[in-house]
Amino acid sequence: MSGDTLTAPYVLEYTYRRSTGPVIGRFLSGLVAGKIEGARTAAGRVIVPPTEYDPDTGDAITGFVEVGQTGVVTTWSWAASPRPGQPLDHAFAWALIKLDGADTALLHAVDAGAPERMQSGMRVKARWRAERVGGIGDIECFEPEVK
Repeated sequence: MSGDTLTAPYVLEYTYRRSTGPVIGRFLSGLVAGKIEGARTAAGRVIVPPTEYDPDTGDAITGFVEVGQTGVVTTWSWAASPRPGQPLDHAFAWALIKLDGADTALLHAVDAGAPERMQSGMRVKARWRAERVGGIGDIECFEPEVK
């Protein structure tokens, strides 16, 4: 053997389109309109982002409910050097945010400026993009709520 590596070009692609369905489709359409909706379970819990089925029972969801655009950080991790394609091009926190009116937390970015300004239990509010396309990025990020 000469030690040369045998290589061949390969492109990984998915040549099909997938429908978002009635639950996620409604959630994404709500984001375009500047509102955040969750799914209500038969037990009354509100799941954000919505799922088609109750994760506790497997039952179909019973409806939708609009939740607040503010909430509480339940836990977080600082991203000091964001990678290409991440929501912000400067340091930020990834956080689980329990929105007002929701029973579960949503993972999103928080633009706090410095890790010293982040803490579990802090209140944050959504910062919306001016142009929305129906994706989770329509919420640019969350930012500390100023009282």
